[in-house]
Amino acid sequence: MSGRPPKPYLVLAAEKKSHCTKAELRQRDQGEKALLSGSSLKERLEVKNNVQAHKEFLRLSKLLNTLEKNDSIYEPVINRYCLIQAECNDLEEQKIYFYNLVKELKESFKNVVEEIEDRESAALMLMDHSRQMAVMQNGIIKLDANLQTKRKMLLDIERESIMTIASALRNVPRKVEKKENPLAKALAND
Repeated sequence: MSGRPPKPYLVLAAEKKSHCTKAELRQRDQGEKALLSGSSLKERLEVKNNVQAHKEFLRLSKLLNTLEKNDSIYEPVINRYCLIQAECNDLEEQKIYFYNLVKELKESFKNVVEEIEDRESAALMLMDHSRQMAVMQNGIIKLDANLQTKRKMLLDIERESIMTIASALRNVPRKVEKKENPLAKALAND
């Protein structure tokens, strides 16, 4: 078996060049269609209620329509992917918010310390501020770790989805079974 998965029927038809016979192409088309349920993806309620997930679902649904792969067999994976994508966007926004907040606090603390004349009070404020900054930076690090975990989930889903489609294509028979000519069989048996 070759290392490359077979091209789907749509690609072969679009290229208009193939080593496959018309019968093999027809069989490939029928085989690919047999692997689909025939019903379109349905958006789950939790995806529909999340603006970012809904937007991603519409984008993927449109792409799958173009590939003629908008099928309910991929529904759980696509819905889950859209939710995780929305969660990644939320975590990214939180991370940016906290990063900007830390920057602002550093600047405002610097201005406040310059105005304090009592050095002992300034030193206590600096220690307290440093502790608070450490807590916020740890929060940013935890957000980033969660974000990386979610991104890995997305990558795994993307890989699996591609491999699932590729494996489905590998299950489509490549060669047309030749029908035996009954006359030739009868003559050969004589």
